Parts: sequence; structure tokens; C-alpha cells
Amino acid sequence: MNSQIKKINLNHSFIFFLLCNIFSIISFKITYFTISPLICLFLILIIGVSHGSLDNLKGKKLFQIFGINNFFIFYLSYILVSLIIIFLWIIAPSISLIIFLIVASHHFGKEDTQFLIVKNSFLNQLLFFLKGSLVIFAPMYFHFDDTISIFKLLLIDNEYFYGFLNFLETNKILFYGIILSTLSSIILFTKDFELKRFTIFLDYFSILIINYYFSPLVAFTIYFCFLHSVRHSISLMSNLDKDDLINGLKIFTKKALPLTILTAIFCFLGLYLLNNTYSFDSSILKIIFIGLASLTFPHILLEYLIEKNEK
Repeated sequence: MNSQIKKINLNHSFIFFLLCNIFSIISFKITYFTISPLICLFLILIIGVSHGSLDNLKGKKLFQIFGINNFFIFYLSYILVSLIIIFLWIIAPSISLIIFLIVASHHFGKEDTQFLIVKNSFLNQLLFFLKGSLVIFAPMYFHFDDTISIFKLLLIDNEYFYGFLNFLETNKILFYGIILSTLSSIILFTKDFELKRFTIFLDYFSILIINYYFSPLVAFTIYFCFLHSVRHSISLMSNLDKDDLINGLKIFTKKALPLTILTAIFCFLGLYLLNNTYSFDSSILKIIFIGLASLTFPHILLEYLIEKNEK
């Protein structure tokens, strides 16, 4: 990744950190400050989902490596994996949620840090996982009951699962999870030391701040849209035009728009169908988290296959 993109990502971390502090002050001053789940859904669909809307281009790249000419197979496979995830979530929601949280932790840690650390050693992969787990542990630690309420709305109805979570909360294991995530950030910062890696701590404190002051849904939306997705999108823009990021933004917007709109249509169709059975806010939460899980798995699988076969 070129130095210009690294500099942009460093500035992005600093700006995001400042905004998180400003939002936290607003939340502190306004006792009943909140954001509607519907607004969270719009932000995730417009900003969050768009960072995966170039997966079709990555699919073409992968098919070129494999020598496959029929690109229809890619769309069919991508949709099939998404549908399988939704099906598995319906029949085994607890297991699906646990796997999703584990996979998401590694994905968040890796994608948010890879512009600083390129080497994919086993230790780095473990550190990425622990670093990304802060996104999971922080809302559970600061807003345990609210997080449990979200899990229950995601079709999780397993007393052993909630008993295990209560064990983690009662014995302060969630706090130890945050400590491990903190240590991973320290190791990533000090390993092959570079001052610019201090941005790792800006991201770390930003995640803690938004999870302390906001509900789990709002905190996740802020993180997913304005840190994770924006950072990934910057990399995509750079790949589209290495010399002119503004032009890269224009190309990215044009290419990402079709799949972003298509995803939004399917989401609102699902919201309409779910709203016949569940409350409106409950339906939105199912669309956000189960929908993201169904898109995250094929997205991560595609990136893994490209990374492996390019080498």
C-alpha cells in the first residue's frame, strides 16, 4: 500500500477519534440522546455495505486466476453461501452467532490494521483476532443487558448460551477479554516499531468511547460505517486509481452503486416480510445482524481465496 493511502488512513483514524469524543460529549450532555434503529439500518446500507459492493470485481479476478469464463457461477455461488448462512442461523442460531463473532473479530482486526502491518504470520493473525475482539467484548462489558436483549431478538433461545454469557459477566472474564485485546494492540504497536502505528491506539480508544456512551447497536453502526467500512473503501479507491484518489472515489461510487442498491432492495423486502411477524425494531435488528452475517461469510471467503491464490 502506497504512502499516500497510509497517510490518509492515519488522518482518518485521528478524525474518527475526534468525532467519537465529540459524539460522546453530546451523548453525555443530552441524557436521552439516541439514534433510531432505522437510521442505523440506512447508514449500514449506504456506507457499510458499499465496502463489499466491489466483490463482483474481486470475483472476476479470482475467476481469471482459476481460468473460469462463466461469471454467472460467481453470483450463484455468492448468493448460495449467503442463503446457507441464513438457513444455518434459523436452525442453529447460537452456534451461528458464536462462529460469526469469532470470524468477525478476526476480520475487523485484520482489515482495520493491515494498512500498517502487511506480514501475515500466525502471530499477527492471532493478534488481529484479539484486537478485533474488542468490537465484541466492549458492548458486552459496558452494556451487558442491552447486548443480551439484541441476542434474544436474533432468534437466540438457548438457556445454556445465556448461562455461559452470565458466567463470563459474573466472573469478569469479559474484562479480561478487553485486557487481552489491549495487550494485542500494544504488541502490534511495539513489534517492528514505527511511530505511525500509534493509530492503533486511536482506533482502540475510539471503540471504547463509543461503546461506553452509546447503545450496542449505535456503537456498532458508528464503528462499522465510519471506521471499518471507510478504511476498507479507501483501499479499494486506491486500487481503482493509484494516482488520483478523487477519481478512484468516483469510479468506486459508480461501480459500488448497483450492488449496494440491490442489497438495499433485498433488505427492505426482508424487513417487510419480517414486520408481519415481529415488531419493526426487532425486524430491523434481524436484517442488520443476520443480514450482515450472510454477506460477511462470502465476502471473507472471497478475500481469502484471492489472497491465497495470488501468492
